[in-house]
Amino acid sequence: MRLSSVLALFRPALPLILGLSLGCSLSLLMVSWTQGDTDDSCGDELGNGRLFMGRGDAQRDSRDGAGEEDFQPRIIPYHKDPNKPHKKVLRTRYIHTELGIRERLLAGVLTSRATLNTLAVAVNRTIAHHFHRTFFFTGLRSPKLPHGMTVVAHGDDRPVWLMYETVRHLHRHYGSDYDWFLLSQDDTYIQANRLTELVGHLSAGQDLYMGRAEEFIGGEEKARYCHGGYGYLLSRSLLARLQPHLDTCRNDILSVRPDEWLGRCIIDYLGLSCVEVHQEMTYRYFELGKNADPEREDSIQFKNAFTVQINNLSDLTPEGKAGVTWPIGINAPFKPKTRFEVINWEYFTEEHIYSCIDSSPKCEMRGADRADVNAVLEIAVERLNERYQPQLRFRKRRLLNGYRRFDPTRGMEYVLDLALEAYTQKGHSQVIAKRVNLLRPLSAVEIIPMPYVTEATRVQVILPVTAQDQDFVGNFLDMYVMNTLDTHDNVLLTFLFIYDPFDAQRVSQTDVFAGIKAMIGEVEKRYSDVKIPWISVKTEVPSQVKLMDIISKKHPVDTLFFLASVWTEVNADFLNRCRMNAISNWQIFFPIHFQEYSPAVMYRDQQPSAPSSSFASESLRDGHFDRQVFDEACFYNADYMTARTKMAADILDNEELLESMDVYDIFVRYSGLHVFRAVEPALIQKYVRRACNPRFSEDIYHRCVLSNLEGLGSRSHLAMAIFEQEQANST
Repeated sequence: MRLSSVLALFRPALPLILGLSLGCSLSLLMVSWTQGDTDDSCGDELGNGRLFMGRGDAQRDSRDGAGEEDFQPRIIPYHKDPNKPHKKVLRTRYIHTELGIRERLLAGVLTSRATLNTLAVAVNRTIAHHFHRTFFFTGLRSPKLPHGMTVVAHGDDRPVWLMYETVRHLHRHYGSDYDWFLLSQDDTYIQANRLTELVGHLSAGQDLYMGRAEEFIGGEEKARYCHGGYGYLLSRSLLARLQPHLDTCRNDILSVRPDEWLGRCIIDYLGLSCVEVHQEMTYRYFELGKNADPEREDSIQFKNAFTVQINNLSDLTPEGKAGVTWPIGINAPFKPKTRFEVINWEYFTEEHIYSCIDSSPKCEMRGADRADVNAVLEIAVERLNERYQPQLRFRKRRLLNGYRRFDPTRGMEYVLDLALEAYTQKGHSQVIAKRVNLLRPLSAVEIIPMPYVTEATRVQVILPVTAQDQDFVGNFLDMYVMNTLDTHDNVLLTFLFIYDPFDAQRVSQTDVFAGIKAMIGEVEKRYSDVKIPWISVKTEVPSQVKLMDIISKKHPVDTLFFLASVWTEVNADFLNRCRMNAISNWQIFFPIHFQEYSPAVMYRDQQPSAPSSSFASESLRDGHFDRQVFDEACFYNADYMTARTKMAADILDNEELLESMDVYDIFVRYSGLHVFRAVEPALIQKYVRRACNPRFSEDIYHRCVLSNLEGLGSRSHLAMAIFEQEQANST
């Protein structure tokens, strides 16, 4: 690697005069490529000498007063001969492919495993956003690739082999997509905008090998190669001509410098030498002295530098070393503009975290959080050993303090205070405290293709009702009529009346659901074109799976179900999200509804300040998103039937499985589809204390109890209620 700083300059281009060729090319906008031999009308005219008027025709036209040009173009329109057989038309996918339009420049940077995460990252940060594509070519791949960089590893770190594989890769994969190819080293800084301007003034159809011309060792011949430390340009046509000779050059040309090897290959087989001037564009370079100070250099060539080798100049920046982003190549930390944008740090230990979802001051570290912390601690000790071995070797004793925060511009940041057992090479050990900073960067964002869905899909609402729930049906029907029937939404409603064995025996004398059926009749009278069917079921344990088995058989396979509850307030916003988030053969949607807190706890002797039936943002302040309830769901009948079929084998061995599982469990265990679980602010429920059936599985019963407890009120309101009760008892 050259230690001296190298700069190259380009002289401003002189004005260029462009010539236009007119003729049969004007009709290309009307022609499609055809398979087989084509009839070239332009060729026929050319053979007959009629494509352009000759000088005699021009003079004759001039005498007629048409003009004094040497010739005038004749436009030949496209026409199809009806007497010739039809030929298959082949069209390319993109217009730029059919017209032969290519991108101007591709940048290839030669790097190594040792400098991939340092110098190469700095180059990428400098030029990647200017060039259409930037590739980094290395022999051996680094264990951890830098974020957001396209790295190609050839598997061999020999310099000449790396150059051979790089040129071969560029021609094979991108030889027909770009006009120019820039090859440079990772210790070269590039003024990308000036380089882009340069290639914009060069004709793309010529063989060109342009850079800083250097003599070969010995200096006896006039041929020159382009020095790799300054970067050089290869035209597309030169790359195409060079490709057949690369294998021969690799076997016959001996050199330890990759730039010399490439230059010798181009000279021997193409007869081209490196040039510094082409089409009045001059490739100029500037080289700093060995001990030169960039701050004191004031020459015009230096100020207009095109490229310069990278050096550690962090001390020369306005902010000094403190201004350098860490890690290199990752965005700087987010800087809040107001106090409301400050990102909070979460404190944690190996067992507990002090920032909980339910606003409690301390909760157990478990699940994904615990796995994440364990992984971070392991990586921290591993990095310390890599840095200080063999002088020191570390072993974790315990985590003293841990802090983390999620920065949306960078990723998850960690600050760890570690108690470490440090061992020397002689075997001595001592416990020390060490603070480390780590960052888990955001990975590359990827667009996942999704099947097409539409908001015009009909939603079939299924409402199971038990005798204990019938008091809430009236409010459900009122909201359903107002938000769907009055707005003519594409929604159907089906009631599922669940009778216990005792009520089923007395249904001929006293029907416990007679009042609800009367309300349904009133709605049907009011809306003559609306029918609300119902289905009666007798069961002691109203399992969701048993109920859906009955519903599924009575509807087509392409039905979109919304499994609702009597406390649900159906509205158009949620129904549209139900249509968009439930995708046939792809995704199931389980919304997390917003549950209002108990008015007795929230307001006590006071009145609420805003009507709780409003869907405005104010209505979301007196409640919480109930994560314990999985009653509401949006899914297609075909997906449920497929999952239910896979479950059939397990039911043969355990018939009680139907009562121990709900629809959510069915899809998670047997469907293989995406199960989308998200908060839904448009799905609001009034406070209600649910009746938890102990005959369900322990998990379902436990979730029901937790939902009732968490739905009473926030911690602050519960504490205030207890305080007021204690005050009343003390007096």
